[in-house]
Amino acid sequence: MSGHERSRHASSRPEPGQPVTRNTDANHELSIRVRDLNLWYGQSQALKNVNIDIYQKNVTALIGPSGCGKSTFLRCLNRMNDLIPNVRVEGLVEMDGRDVNAPKMDEVALRRRVGMVFQKPNPFPKSIYDNVVYAPRMHDLVSRKAEQDELVEKALRDAGLWEEVKDKLQEPGTSLSGGQQQRLCIARAIAVQPDVILMDEPTSALDPISTATIEDLMDKLKQQFTIITVTHNMQQAARVADYTAFFHLGEIIEYNDTKTMFANPAVKKTEDYITGRYG
Repeated sequence: MSGHERSRHASSRPEPGQPVTRNTDANHELSIRVRDLNLWYGQSQALKNVNIDIYQKNVTALIGPSGCGKSTFLRCLNRMNDLIPNVRVEGLVEMDGRDVNAPKMDEVALRRRVGMVFQKPNPFPKSIYDNVVYAPRMHDLVSRKAEQDELVEKALRDAGLWEEVKDKLQEPGTSLSGGQQQRLCIARAIAVQPDVILMDEPTSALDPISTATIEDLMDKLKQQFTIITVTHNMQQAARVADYTAFFHLGEIIEYNDTKTMFANPAVKKTEDYITGRYG
């Protein structure tokens, strides 16, 4: 790259907190576009003018202190906040050129495309098999038993769980260990073939071995899905995320590719958080 090109590239770098493309040569396709997103719980504003571009088949980590808006933002992407009383949302959350908050948006269809894995494993009180096949049946994605069997095996294989449970598919999902239950919930989420998987601190309740298993799984799943994860673990963000957004008091302070942010943060507040000076 010539000196002129380097200068031009540096001058085009967006301000912290604004949408960013890690590498123009990577040709990442846009998955979700967010502009001027604001959210209130009653009179309390939880998100303030959030702008971010999230790219397909990457892991994007949301970091920041407790109560800074990370999980609230995550729930904006599949309208889970609609289930909370007195929530008001303004701004644009766009997928495929469509505003997910538009009145005509089918929320059920949206949540099929944008699946969610929660902090605490929450398998249904059903068999392992029925946990995986329940949503595909509801959405009429499978009908014949052979189709259901094939889907269950594929989802469990993709979630790294098949070999451990293939001989006990009719046993309750709740009979599994915590780490296995979380992978079952991931299998349940991917069984309907979403475009995006949201993960709200998916390893915070797990032991180190199960955590490492889930992290490896995220790295494999991003070949098929866009993954957005909330984490308080800076080492985890550095290990698994292609992009990282740092939230503070409802705002995105800095957003960049993870290696750049962790090696050379543009904002001192980001550096202080990453290095453990507060949070």
